[in-house]
Amino acid sequence: MTTTNTGLSRRRFLALGGAAAGGALAVGCSPASSTNTPAAAPGTGSAAKGTVTVMSQSGEFGPKEAKAASQALGVTVKTVEYDLTKLTAMLASGNPPDVVRGMGATDTPYLVARQVAENLDPYFAKSTLIKADDIDPVNDLWRYDGEKQGSGPRYGFAKDYSQDCTLWFNSALYDASKVTHPSATTPLLLDDLLDEGKRLVKRQGAKVSVYGLNPNGLGLFTQLTWLTDLAGGKLTSDDLASVDFSSSEAQRALTWYLDYAKAGIGPTVLNPDPNGWDGPTFQAGRMATTLSGYWLGGLFAGDPKSAKVAGFAPAPQFDTSRRVSPCFGATGLWMPKASKNKDAAWAVMEWFLAGDPAKARATGGWGIPPLKSLQKLMPQKLPYQKQAYEVQMAEQQHFSVTSFTPYVRQDAINAIITRELPKAIKGTMTAGQFADTLNSQINAQLADGKKRLR
Repeated sequence: MTTTNTGLSRRRFLALGGAAAGGALAVGCSPASSTNTPAAAPGTGSAAKGTVTVMSQSGEFGPKEAKAASQALGVTVKTVEYDLTKLTAMLASGNPPDVVRGMGATDTPYLVARQVAENLDPYFAKSTLIKADDIDPVNDLWRYDGEKQGSGPRYGFAKDYSQDCTLWFNSALYDASKVTHPSATTPLLLDDLLDEGKRLVKRQGAKVSVYGLNPNGLGLFTQLTWLTDLAGGKLTSDDLASVDFSSSEAQRALTWYLDYAKAGIGPTVLNPDPNGWDGPTFQAGRMATTLSGYWLGGLFAGDPKSAKVAGFAPAPQFDTSRRVSPCFGATGLWMPKASKNKDAAWAVMEWFLAGDPAKARATGGWGIPPLKSLQKLMPQKLPYQKQAYEVQMAEQQHFSVTSFTPYVRQDAINAIITRELPKAIKGTMTAGQFADTLNSQINAQLADGKKRLR
């Protein structure tokens, strides 16, 4: 169904806004497809004028970046702190921001299916800063053809990225426990990684003083999707409308994670890290191994103590000879269809994602640039930076796009897993029962989401 209404109905607004409650977040019309033809190619930077509102996190695109963009482009750039509830209300009113922060890996199908994201192909075709042969493959996460991710139009672009299952380790903690450092070239087997985590953990009485391992990544659903893939299976069906945690491959993934959680060697939903993320814990010498991706290394450049002990290694794998090193973020920017100043919005996007700010980000080590030509700027001055750069460049060949469902948001799926997981960790439900519970609850949400999109 095609609509000319630039706003969202109350029904669609409530469905999209349900993210805060972790509900079934599905709205509107049928999924967009690659056959949708956009309007005639618009102009770019030099024609930009007027005001552009960017909704992002202040640490990524805040007032400082807005001022620089205004000066560089001759437009007025304003910022709004990213907030999903506020974004939903602005979309519903037909007065959204002109540019919005998003995660290409998990947001793209959801946004496109609801017809709220602009097809940016015409802009990319005319870009003076972004050339097709310079685009890193990770940006395929921002493509969706209505059936699968990785093909079709581009709806956004990464500001930087990591392959999120690569690992950082504290060499001093490994040495103290007489554990061999992870190889820079050969990925650890996941079972060995778990065994090493059990050797690396330190306890003071009943409390963990040093975590041996944290494999939680950016969320349990994405991690279990990856583990199932490594085992040789698929967690989500080809039509992206259902999940199956009961297959032998998914059961291997679940069993591995439950073995980790029951061992008490790292953060879990029952015993979360008080810091909320691994950066401060690693810097405090209390994290031996974390599957956090290249970006975490940016934290160590100004911390000589961490820089001295930090090591980087490829994403681990099962003993199936299947090697997959995914990206579950590809955080970047997208443009709402209802933006009232699209040419200027694109000028801001292009400047931020491929202009001087992109070059500056590349040198910081907080992520991999989205353009191949900028990757030579990644820091290599310090020994740990050089080692991480070499590992990361070799790791890129193992990236591939994982398709995520358009029918519900990832946080809704993670909410179900988080709610049911304690029972499995405590042993009051088996891995098989846990799988059945997840299948029932997640598939009900997916079915409802799919129904709402019709």
